[in-house]
Amino acid sequence: MAEPAFDKSVFINCPLDEEYEGILQAMLFCVVYLGFLPRIATERADSAENRLSKIIELIEASRYSIHDLSRCQARTAGEYFRLNMPFELGIDFGCRRYVERCKDKKILILEQRRYQLKAALSDLAGCDVEAHGEDYEKAVRKVRNWLVNEAGAEKIGAGRILGKYADFQQWYFEGQLAAGFSEDDIKDYPTSELLAAMTEWMALGQPL
Repeated sequence: MAEPAFDKSVFINCPLDEEYEGILQAMLFCVVYLGFLPRIATERADSAENRLSKIIELIEASRYSIHDLSRCQARTAGEYFRLNMPFELGIDFGCRRYVERCKDKKILILEQRRYQLKAALSDLAGCDVEAHGEDYEKAVRKVRNWLVNEAGAEKIGAGRILGKYADFQQWYFEGQLAAGFSEDDIKDYPTSELLAAMTEWMALGQPL
């Protein structure tokens, strides 16, 4: 199988829990709809594969990266900080500095609330960080604007992308039900299969 095109690949580093799933899926659709290829650790499910090595490989294979650090802060007493996501951002900054073909890599950093990260990561001072307020529509707008401005994506409005996302969800849900899947099955679909469905929907001409 051919290696995905470096100039069209977008590495996504974000929370992978159920609560965040709606934001992730909407961002994945936005990236696909604008003609790019999302790269995410869960695209491959080989338990024998070293996770960190896989992440480094994906970062080095992507000209663009999205890092959502909105879950780095503990929410309740006794809860640990989530450090994987800022760690992966650090790897990406290192990749940009030391890997020759990544010298022009573009990075989008997201947070939940404006200025939230700079209190904890002062090294981000001077970096533009966008806030989505845990709203999937805002997240799509931020990703859309970034891909248009930094990656030369077609200037399609966020409103149209969100409308097409609703069309895709209906098509996908009805197709899965017709194929014998239950609603619980559909909700538990692996990310790799959902991405494949988004790509198929685009190839089929965005059916209703």
